[in-house]
Amino acid sequence: MEKLNARDKERRRTHNNKIKWILLLCLFGFALNLACNFVVTMLGLPLYMDTIGTILTAWLGGALPGICVALATNFVLGFGNPESIYFGILNVLIAVVTTFWVQSSKRRHRIKWLAFLAFIFACIGGGLGAIQTWVFDGFSMEGANGSLIRFFYERMHWSAFWAQFAAAWIYDLIDKCLSVAGCCLILRTMPDHVRAKLRLTGWRQNPLVKEKLAEVRGRQFRSISLGTKIIAVLMLAFIVIAVVVTGISLVLFRNFSKDQHADLSKGVAKMAAGVIDADKVKEYLEKGEAAEGYLETKALLTSIRDTYSDVEYLYVYQIREDGCHVVFDLDTEELPGEAPGTVIDFDPSFEPYLASLLRGEDIDTIVSDDTYGWLLTEYEPVYDSNGECVCYAAADVSMSDVRRYEYDFLTKLTSLFLGFFALLLAIGIWLSTYHLIYPINSMAQAASAFAYNSEEAREMNVEMIRELDIHTGDELENLYNAFTKTTEDSERYFAEMTHKTELISQLQIGLIMVLADMVENRDHSTGDHIRKTAAYTKIIMEKMRELGYHKEQLTDQYIQDVVKSAPLHDIGKIQVPDAILNKPGRLTDEEFVIMKTHPLVGERIIQQTIEAMPEADYLKEALNLTTYHHEKWNGTGYPYGLKGEEIPLSARIMAVADVFDALVSKRCYKEPFTFEKAMDIIREGMGAHFDPEVAEAFLAASEEVRRVAERFEGVASVKEEVKNTLA
Repeated sequence: MEKLNARDKERRRTHNNKIKWILLLCLFGFALNLACNFVVTMLGLPLYMDTIGTILTAWLGGALPGICVALATNFVLGFGNPESIYFGILNVLIAVVTTFWVQSSKRRHRIKWLAFLAFIFACIGGGLGAIQTWVFDGFSMEGANGSLIRFFYERMHWSAFWAQFAAAWIYDLIDKCLSVAGCCLILRTMPDHVRAKLRLTGWRQNPLVKEKLAEVRGRQFRSISLGTKIIAVLMLAFIVIAVVVTGISLVLFRNFSKDQHADLSKGVAKMAAGVIDADKVKEYLEKGEAAEGYLETKALLTSIRDTYSDVEYLYVYQIREDGCHVVFDLDTEELPGEAPGTVIDFDPSFEPYLASLLRGEDIDTIVSDDTYGWLLTEYEPVYDSNGECVCYAAADVSMSDVRRYEYDFLTKLTSLFLGFFALLLAIGIWLSTYHLIYPINSMAQAASAFAYNSEEAREMNVEMIRELDIHTGDELENLYNAFTKTTEDSERYFAEMTHKTELISQLQIGLIMVLADMVENRDHSTGDHIRKTAAYTKIIMEKMRELGYHKEQLTDQYIQDVVKSAPLHDIGKIQVPDAILNKPGRLTDEEFVIMKTHPLVGERIIQQTIEAMPEADYLKEALNLTTYHHEKWNGTGYPYGLKGEEIPLSARIMAVADVFDALVSKRCYKEPFTFEKAMDIIREGMGAHFDPEVAEAFLAASEEVRRVAERFEGVASVKEEVKNTLA
């Protein structure tokens, strides 16, 4: 527990130091943006220089610090120029592009690639910025780059959009070239150990080295990775929230704007109604401008309309059943007013209100899209001295202006949202990457690298898991702890199982050797035949593999199985009578027939053993050795008369070992041959009795064979002396 607390304290200290460095980097980048922007503004240069700190922060710290600096910069600049807030998304895009550039570009420090990076930044800041400016403000030749716009527009006769776009892009290219150059200068003077501290990470485990990190990132998935799913969910959630919030905001803005325009229209209509002498309306209709006071009233109405630029039309109508009788209808730039007394048909949108208008009642705001366009209209009744409604003063506000305000509101709101959307997405990706993706993939990577072929490998499995040291402090940490415990328990159980398996295997081998010894001891002349033949088979197989023969088959496991099974090759002799087995002279034909049955007896015994111990794979080779070791390459052997490669490889190998040992060993019916004579006999039997490749390998390993033969000859001599002494 004390060690754990010390580790937690060290983690906390390291984490706090990392946060301090990242905060210092963000503050420096933020201050650098503001300072450079202030300098170029004071010098009156047509540049911004408000992204140099963003580029530097993203280059050193990553996307998240860069985005924070970008948004903070444009938010503060917005106090001096509110439009700057809406351009924050461009600064954010520059931070994102910088991060990807640093992570993916191997030649990012070369001049031509840095120039290309500045070009990309200019396309973002100048190209997209020009489009935003066009959307927000339309065409303008004002500002610091106005002279260049005027050149393209007036001298080059480009369209308004392309003139403004080209001027913005050219100046921004200069701006970004200077910004990239400034960043490179700062980076060159910055020590490597300082730069290493400024990269924002959030490891909740032991940090992965570059190679391991590449392996974790490069893991393949059956369908979609968890990281992609998290990003997709975050984006979907943000988009849904954005659509809902934007929709609600737009509806509220539309209602507010409509109410505001309705209030304006209502006020203008009331003012217009207040300047009309209602008792003279009849005279105005009959005499028009010739009526006393008509022109003065018209001038007042014109003054009212011109005072409020949002008012499209201002007019006075007397409503009768045959239509609208014009009392006043002011001229506009696009449309001259109708003469007094003119009758105008009702627009369809007014029909629901016609009865109320004929009665001289107040009516609600009317929004229509008829003859004169999309309009918001307020009607204000004008009463004479008798209290009767003699006409209506009407003010129209163009709803196209409302739509333009909505469009402007929507585009600016979208620009703001995209900037904060990028920030929230970066935070989500950063948290999920270090708190979820890397820990899970690290555990999967470690588990997939597990090996069980040795005790050291199994201990390494546990050590790999422990070294991850995942400390997310949540359910994932619980999973990691459970995984670690399971791995440790599995390793312990596997070790115990391996130990027990080895004991069982040793017991099996011991029983095999006891059984083989029992059979061999019945034959008073064979000596250590089972051990010598096992040693010879191993020498032959290793030499064959060295010579390149049957390399696919002669694996370590195969060699081990053959050597382990070799002592059983004469197990069938257990049913051969002692009189035949130990006969000092030559066997008769009848006796030899009985002797030749021992491979078939051995075959039956091994098959029964395999049925009793199916998990003992090496017994399959024991079956081949026992059954076929007396078969000959030319097909004249027994018990089945197989030839060539019809004979299993292990049996062909045992045939050489068995015959050689019989030749160099003393038997009750013969004296031993010399080593050289035995080797000559093996050589003579190549291609007839023996597989040529097996015999070639045996002869090529003659020195190893001699050492084994001499070692066992010495053992036999010692045994003979002991036997004579005891006798």
